[in-house]
Amino acid sequence: MVLATDLDGTFLGGKSLHKQTLYRLIKNDKNIVLIFVTGRGLERVIPLLNDPIIPQPDYIICDVGATVVNGQTLEPVESLQNAIEEKWPGTIKIMEALNGIDGLQYQEVPQQRRCSFYSEDTDLNELVKEKVEKLNCDIIFSNKKFLDIVPKGINKGSTLRKLIELLGAPEEKVLVAGDTLNDLSMYDCGFKGVVVGKAESQLYKATQNNPLVYKAAIEGAGGILEAIDYFKLASVKTSQLTHIKTEKEKEVNEIPQLLMLYHRFPYEKKLVNGQIENVPPKSPNGILPTLQSFFENGRPGVWIAWEEVETSRAQLRNIYIDKEKYPNLMASRIGLTKKEIEIFYKSFAKEAFWPAIFSFIDKVQFNHEHWEHYVEINRLFAEKAAEQADEGAMVWIHDYNLWMVPGILRHLRPDLKIGFFHHTAFPAANTFNIIPWRREIVGSLLQCDYVSFHIPRYVENFMDVVKSLFPVKILEQINCAPRFLTYSTALGIDRMTSKIDTGQRIVQLGANPVGINLNYIQQLMQEPSVIENISEIKKYFKGKKMILSLERLDYVKGPLEKVLAFENFLEDNPAFRGRIELVNICTPPAQGMKIYDDIRSELEHAVGRINGKYASMEWVPIRLFLRSFPFEEVVAYYAAADIAWITPLRDGLNLVAKEFIGVKGQMPESDGVLVLSEFAGSAVELQHTVCTNPYDPKSMKESLLQALNLSDEDKKNRMQRLYEQVSHYDIDFWADDFLEKLNNKPALTKVEEMNILN
Repeated sequence: MVLATDLDGTFLGGKSLHKQTLYRLIKNDKNIVLIFVTGRGLERVIPLLNDPIIPQPDYIICDVGATVVNGQTLEPVESLQNAIEEKWPGTIKIMEALNGIDGLQYQEVPQQRRCSFYSEDTDLNELVKEKVEKLNCDIIFSNKKFLDIVPKGINKGSTLRKLIELLGAPEEKVLVAGDTLNDLSMYDCGFKGVVVGKAESQLYKATQNNPLVYKAAIEGAGGILEAIDYFKLASVKTSQLTHIKTEKEKEVNEIPQLLMLYHRFPYEKKLVNGQIENVPPKSPNGILPTLQSFFENGRPGVWIAWEEVETSRAQLRNIYIDKEKYPNLMASRIGLTKKEIEIFYKSFAKEAFWPAIFSFIDKVQFNHEHWEHYVEINRLFAEKAAEQADEGAMVWIHDYNLWMVPGILRHLRPDLKIGFFHHTAFPAANTFNIIPWRREIVGSLLQCDYVSFHIPRYVENFMDVVKSLFPVKILEQINCAPRFLTYSTALGIDRMTSKIDTGQRIVQLGANPVGINLNYIQQLMQEPSVIENISEIKKYFKGKKMILSLERLDYVKGPLEKVLAFENFLEDNPAFRGRIELVNICTPPAQGMKIYDDIRSELEHAVGRINGKYASMEWVPIRLFLRSFPFEEVVAYYAAADIAWITPLRDGLNLVAKEFIGVKGQMPESDGVLVLSEFAGSAVELQHTVCTNPYDPKSMKESLLQALNLSDEDKKNRMQRLYEQVSHYDIDFWADDFLEKLNNKPALTKVEEMNILN
């Protein structure tokens, strides 16, 4: 089989799923000869040859038929190229002949043996034709505005015909594909042809009486697949993924392409055997593997994130994330330099937005130049999404780093379904509105179809901000119970807004707290090394109660307030000296985050002073670890701990609390106790914790004392109830629930998707 195809709108057009299917078919079938037939110049085709996703063509016909080269070596097919060259009078003579014609604009694009012009005055065609005929040239007019001057008798079809004759390929095995009138000459060669879906109407009309031409229903690459199956040109059946005729095939097309816009890719670059390779990260909370799981079994998708590069705005081609496991998932990379990342993420986002989000307004720093940089990075994300998205695709944008993407993307692609999830808290209006760009941010978010937060309180905080800035109409409110606490906790609320009318669109709002990857934890709990580590830790703390604190080194987590409260506890409860130890694991922030230097210094000083005051030869009250622990080791500490003391001053959710429950709930004794800050979002979900107010030293001391004195039966009952909650509302529930709300209809389960796609 020979496939001779136009590029833009044809071979490179259509849905991502269809493109990947066609490209794999060509790569896997060695009997397929691929010919690119394009109006582009060769220089504009070469970048495609470096793209690992696109199959390498055997031959390239470009410059509207005036150039023909070997696709592997880029050497001219001399017998054909020389014949074309002999007919070409040269660019200088063409320009001299057309000099002085008003309304004719020369296109300065790479080209050989042709001259391209732009004109919206169709009356010029005859004049131009008359001029160039004297030089033995033809005019090719397309799209009502483009004029190509080429040697007499040269076009896409004539060059393709000669190439097929040179190759000795059977005519009945040739399929030509196009989507514009510029491709018409290919259909006049006596080959089978396909006009792909959504092609120019002029091409449909011009080929309507040609019995060899198939009119495909699907656009782009999908139309080519449709024709391959119709003409039975390939040994592989393609109809299961391309036609839209059977009920099963209709269902396939109801599973839209999914774009993930996240702050990082689901892989890490590591040096393996002297080579840089993309390695799956170990993600304790399971968000990355869960988001990836939506692309199993062939769902088409694109993951968009930044990648550090040496040169600003470096163009990075798409790559497969895992070709075997996720055959239709592309990584679409945005190249940012180290300095650009530092301003965007480490400086501006952490100095302007982070403290405002968590209500630490005394730490806020606004920089208008950095804001412009932030908007520009968001624009890059939006433009990348607009470029990569199929028509009607679903876009899932993650977190405050990309607040401005929805507004830009909606303008570029109004057909897309856009969802946004906040992984952080969302503050009250009187806090959020200190941000100078509040109208721009909220206006952008209101371009989404669905905006989601962890808990109802954040939804209502967002609504208060919206109402302070825009005249919106509340269409629907729902009860927060029974899933969320509505009283007796600082962040409780009884009703939540779920739908609003902005005057431009209907926006859905929701609360979707992230869950944990319980399966991953269960697997780790069976590992011999983890079991042994649990035993060793318990042996070390024999005769003492281990209080575990695990948090990122961040002022919003309140690490200093915690150790000072522990000091007060030891002062007021001398009977517990020597009987309890606080294991304080503080994961350091990313390198270059100077904003956290002071809190680290203060914490180290306070721990040193407290240990110096109370320690003995046999006992150290606080063990401080300012480093990251492998998650396998963290699980062992969860299992060995008697109490998890999780007391952030503010926290969007806090997955550490859920991970602790996930570990303890599997153990036979289920005896752990969770002491949790009222200002962690998860406190609204987890009704059987010991709550504490981290701003009140007395509350901190009393809650810790309560946890130490709980009966075994009370501890077991609490943990069992907490485990029921965490195991039901796991990470998969979170992701499925979000996409169901975004899709605004009952979501297909992963099993249903698998059945459809297979």
